[in-house]
Amino acid sequence: MTAVAGRLLALPGVVARLAETLVRWLETGERQDDLFADDVFSDLSVPQWRLQAVGPDAAFALREHSHPFPGRVTVESLDRTARGFLIAFEERWEAEGQRWYCREMLHGTVTDARVSELIVYCTGDWDEAVQRRHAEQVRLIRS
Repeated sequence: MTAVAGRLLALPGVVARLAETLVRWLETGERQDDLFADDVFSDLSVPQWRLQAVGPDAAFALREHSHPFPGRVTVESLDRTARGFLIAFEERWEAEGQRWYCREMLHGTVTDARVSELIVYCTGDWDEAVQRRHAEQVRLIRS
């Protein structure tokens, strides 16, 4: 798992395991049976659109339909919250002959050792042209 291991030390056991399992799923696309509660609620916001789902199959499908490609997840921050954990990360993957990029923030609520609510905010998928235009027009203070 890319850039997660060192950050997991600050989280309690169950929350660390769920955060690690979630990132593994994001990277590989392989469904993890011990990740979601039976009634997990997922709420995904992307630019100009919002989707919701209930149940593990629907939560997995929400991701699989909009982002079915395995890739690399780089965790920028991972923090415990009062109800679970918060992860900020970027993803990079190859599809349709291009290298893609997106940046996301995810809050996982933990109930009975499973993710019971998953709230995700995503920048949307940037193709190579958007990444080039961004690099030409914007100077980031922090990367």
